[in-house]
Amino acid sequence: IASDSICAIVYPGYSYTSQAISELSAIGSPTASLWAYLLLPFSPLIILFGIGVFLSNKKRRLRVSGILLSLFGISGYAWWFFPMNMRGNIGSASDTGHLIMSAITVLLLTLILAFGSGAGGKKFRIYSILTILTMLFFGSLVGMMAPAVAAEEPTPWMGIYERISVFSPMIWMSVLAIILMKKENNKVSK
Repeated sequence: IASDSICAIVYPGYSYTSQAISELSAIGSPTASLWAYLLLPFSPLIILFGIGVFLSNKKRRLRVSGILLSLFGISGYAWWFFPMNMRGNIGSASDTGHLIMSAITVLLLTLILAFGSGAGGKKFRIYSILTILTMLFFGSLVGMMAPAVAAEEPTPWMGIYERISVFSPMIWMSVLAIILMKKENNKVSK
């Protein structure tokens, strides 16, 4: 989230509300190198978080979520091989790979949230379901706008929709971490 904000500020003329997050790291983007540098710690931290989730609990569902989190972190390295092209130049194999990586990421995140939903009781399960629905709904809105990106047409609100879709599971991960830390602190204090 911080990388997105920093790159959006540095990119001349970038529209946070109407441009995709991937345009910050697109081939030829003025922030592509900065994006790669800022995201270096992301994958290792997600992998470690997944390992921590796996080790934190004996519940099978949560352990599966931990494994999937680590796979999500590993998949972050694959994104480097499939940057999108700038608007108007879309259509290469890299762009196809970018779309495939997007689909894999959505599937992984959906499974992570579904399996991890049992970590914090009924309220957290409801929150997890709402997060999945939010991610999928706003992601589908972005998907419907993808042809306009390729055609270099206006995409009003696409940036906001995509950020809601992408950031909602990131926030969920933070909530999961807090829940697991509280459970661990309760074990220690007893």
